[in-house]
This record gives sequence, C-alpha cells and structure tokens, in this order.
Amino acid sequence: MATMTLNDYLQRVQGSLYHQNGEVLSDLISFRDPHVMSSRLMVEKPERDVERCVDPSIAEVIAGHLRAVWAIAERNRVEAWRIQMVVVQAISRFMTECKEENWMLPVMYTACLDLRLFALGADEDLTKTGAKKPGETLEKAAEALMSCFRVCAADTRTGEDCTKRWGLLYLVNQFFKIYFKINKLNLCKPMIRAIEALSFKDRFSLSQLITYKYYTGRKDMFDSDFKSADATLSFAFQRCHRRSRKNKRRILIYLIPVKMLRGYLPKTSLLERYNLGELSGIVGAGRTGNVRQLSETLVKHEAFFISAGIYLILEKLKVLAFRNLFKKVYLLSGTHQIDVALFVQSLSWMQVEDVDVEETECILANMINDGRIKGYLSHAHCKLVVSKKDAFPPLTASFC
Repeated sequence: MATMTLNDYLQRVQGSLYHQNGEVLSDLISFRDPHVMSSRLMVEKPERDVERCVDPSIAEVIAGHLRAVWAIAERNRVEAWRIQMVVVQAISRFMTECKEENWMLPVMYTACLDLRLFALGADEDLTKTGAKKPGETLEKAAEALMSCFRVCAADTRTGEDCTKRWGLLYLVNQFFKIYFKINKLNLCKPMIRAIEALSFKDRFSLSQLITYKYYTGRKDMFDSDFKSADATLSFAFQRCHRRSRKNKRRILIYLIPVKMLRGYLPKTSLLERYNLGELSGIVGAGRTGNVRQLSETLVKHEAFFISAGIYLILEKLKVLAFRNLFKKVYLLSGTHQIDVALFVQSLSWMQVEDVDVEETECILANMINDGRIKGYLSHAHCKLVVSKKDAFPPLTASFC
C-alpha cells in the first residue's frame, strides 16, 4: 500500500464505488491507512487523472483527498485542513445524491474525523502566528460537519435499515469534541435533542453510546444536574471495556466529583487502580471533614483540576467536608444543643479565613435546609439544636 501507484489507487476507488463498499472506500480516504505514505499519491493537482478514472459523483472527494495527502507531505497542516473542508462538503453533496441509501456512512465518518484532527493542527499553527484566534478553525470545521448533519437528519422517509440518520450519533460526538474544546457547550443542546428524538437511539454501537454518555454526562455536571450526570457517566464507566483503562480513568475524573456531591465516596482501591492520586486528597478530606486538607489539595493540583474543568465542582465539596467536620464537633460536645462558637473554632482550626458567627450560622442553616443536619438554629442563644436521633443523617456510601 505504501508504494501504490496513482492508477492502482484510482481503480480501487472506482471498484469500491461500483460495489458500494463504504468500508473499503473509507479506508481509501483515511489518513490512518498506509496508502497515504506512497509518494506516488502525493499529487498537488490530481484533478485531471481523477476525472479520467473515477465516477464524477465522487471525483471531487478523491481529488481533494489526494491534494490533502500532498499537503501533509509538505507539512502544511493549514492547507490540509482547508482541503479537507472541501472534501467533507463534497461528501455531503454525494450523500444527497444517493437517495434511500446509507452505505457511504463509513466514508463520512472517516472524512469528518480527519477534518476535526486537521482543524486541531491548523488551529495550533495559526494561533502561533497570530493569524487566527484559538478555536476559529474548529468552529469552521463544525460548520462543514453541519452540512453532513443536515443531510442525515433530513433522511426521515427512508426505511430504518437504510436511513442516513444512523450517522447522526457519530457526527454528534464529533460536535461534542469540538464544542467542549472551544468551550461552547450551549451548542450541544440541539444535538442532544436530535439524538433523543430517534426511535433507535439505544441501538447505536456501544462505543459511540459510551462517548455520547460521557459528553452528555459532563454537560449535565456543568449544568448542575448531578443526578442525570451520575446516571450518564455511570453508564459510560460501567460499559467501557475493562482494558480501556485510560478511558475509564478519564470518565472517573468527572464521575467521582459527581458521586461525592450526591453523597457517595469512592473506595481507595478505585483511586489506586486508575492512578487518580490528584483526587485522593479530595476524597480523604471529604470523608474526614478535613477542610484544610481539601483546600491544600485544590491548590496543589489546581492546574490539573482547571484543565479538566472540575475545579469549581470540587470547591462545592467543601459543604461535604463542613458537614463531616461539624458532625465531629457534635459528637465531641456530647449534647444536642451545641454552641455555634464551637463550630466557629473548628473552622478557625481548619484555617478557614474570615469566618465569624454569622457566616457559620449561614453554613449551618444551609445544611439544615439541604437535609444534611436535622435540627434548628436558636439565634437568640447562638446554639444549634439537633435531633436526638440521626442528627446527621447518613449521606455517604462507598462505590466501586
């Protein structure tokens, strides 16, 4: 394949088109296939040769692919991205011409994936030179992907087996990867609605469903819908192949904070198994009520938490640490009427800055309102009066 001649390549393209073999044709336009290493296919202007050998319906796609192979050989990632934009748009037109057929979906998948990857490289190069702002090439790539999305979404009259709508989930996952990269999560909503409206939404390949649940779970987390985030991220984690440790670790980075906010603490063995030392301090602090340790861990691994987009979520776990700290104060006091001053002292000992009686009462009031403490505040006597039974209802459990 690495020494394939241009004529051999074009004959294979025409053969796969004749037999409507989408898998073979997708390989022939993939940059992960060995044919791209052939110097004979690195042609700057291949249009005449392509038009001579290949059906006009797919000629623009193949000519564009060969130009992109040349651009990559020239180490011109920006030009490769621009050419791949044309390839994807040509594929969307080709799909429109193929009525009531979906054999070409693998071709679309390959072209769209390469476009996103080229856009990442071009974005890096253009940002370095100051020619474009970060994310601009990815946004333009998303616009090109949208042409394919519209073709697939509009294919509503074709039978379920042959409808192009089977390509929607793959496209949506590509959109997710772009929108999360450029921090435009609001654009995910129409994509999610399109998938949820499909009658066969649960019958896509497991790998694509896991990716979809992973991103929708992350979006639910950012929207503070922790119950839904727990369900979708748990789906992704439980069904992800056990050997895909890297992917399972990536899911846990978001699932663990969500679980903790819902009152479930991961076992130490889980953190060790997936090398999540950055979260071990957070988990330990939440379990023991060590607010100081929680703050120190947030500072120590700040760069990691910010890059993962979970820093603000982890800060919300201070409420869990406060709750467990206050439970210790209650147990040590030996009474169901505890002076608020004792809670203030515990926070001061944990080096929580600028916390006075009023602030502490506010924290306690919120915990009572959230059901983390059974009782009431006596502002006149500056005391917390708790229930003699289950003053601090069990909110935590272990998972995995």
